[in-house]
Amino acid sequence: MIQDTITLVMIAGAGLLSLAAAVGALRFPDLLSRMHAASKPQLFGLVLVMFAVTVQVFQWGPISTMLLIVLFQLFTVPVAAHMVGRAGYRTKHLRRSMLYRDELSDAVSRAQAREVAERERGDKERADEGKHTA
Repeated sequence: MIQDTITLVMIAGAGLLSLAAAVGALRFPDLLSRMHAASKPQLFGLVLVMFAVTVQVFQWGPISTMLLIVLFQLFTVPVAAHMVGRAGYRTKHLRRSMLYRDELSDAVSRAQAREVAERERGDKERADEGKHTA
């Protein structure tokens, strides 16, 4: 009876977190806040579901599998969210006015300047190569 109550609370919490993630992904104004709304609650909802299953099925085999699933998600969700956010930043799919502090602008500016310089150097090398072959 106590196990069932604990499981019910965990599953309800996971459901509420998933609902919050869905509402946030639909209602938030820009990519970065939507990404945050989609990644954090979903991960914690998954952890709650795994804990609920662990409370019900207290055996080493399922617990070890669920632990691996949770660990994999803990390592991959932040990396995926970071990559989506960085791609969104570079493609200007965000509202800069909503940023509290823009720590990435200098790095992106330097990278874009390097890309332009490399492109110009490649164009010059091709032009020089065309002069020599003619």
